[in-house]
Amino acid sequence: MSKLSYQIVANGDAAVSILLTAPVNEELSRQIQWLARFLSTELAEVITDIIPAYQSLTLCYVPTKGNHQQMLDVLATVFKNDIPQDEYESQLITIPVCYDKIYAPDMDALATAKGLSRQEVIELHSNTDYLLHMLGFSPGFLYLGGLNPLLVYPRKAIPSARVPAGSVGIGGDQTGIYPQETPGGWHIIGRTPISLFNPNLASPCIAQPLDKVRFKPINSSEFLALSEAYA
Repeated sequence: MSKLSYQIVANGDAAVSILLTAPVNEELSRQIQWLARFLSTELAEVITDIIPAYQSLTLCYVPTKGNHQQMLDVLATVFKNDIPQDEYESQLITIPVCYDKIYAPDMDALATAKGLSRQEVIELHSNTDYLLHMLGFSPGFLYLGGLNPLLVYPRKAIPSARVPAGSVGIGGDQTGIYPQETPGGWHIIGRTPISLFNPNLASPCIAQPLDKVRFKPINSSEFLALSEAYA
């Protein structure tokens, strides 16, 4: 356990954001998740939503029931003490990914820029258990930490207008998966045929923050077979 250095700022007229200066790692993510769970109970009567991120936590509240000063007072009390790490037991989620060219439009450019072969990129990308730090920017988008340094690559200068659902990308030192078709600025190196987000389920996301994710390479035939199974 450790104390966190933080700053609290207004986020609109009915929310506050806790900005944390600690480096992004599993310990910080576990502390953020602990804060989210604790505050959801402590402020249950006034909070409408809690949004955890890499180095921040945003609290949205009902203006007629809470106010900015109340949030500051509660948080000041909480941060007087050490912040525990959430004891959530991580699950290992294996996600099949096809890295064939048809599903990996940016693979060749990324491999060339990094001085690697396609197969080396695939092996480096799939030979890691990634930590799910947070969900966003679209429902169920997985922000995964633990990318091999050899694969770190800046986001695109001009985002793609259309990134198909299931696309697996690299953006900076992160990898992630697009659950829905959206615009996006990450380099797409593969695609999964499975569904990552279903709003009709009690747990709509395939994984939760603090879970571990592993990618399993599959070929095009396996991709098509799994696509039919999930259709």
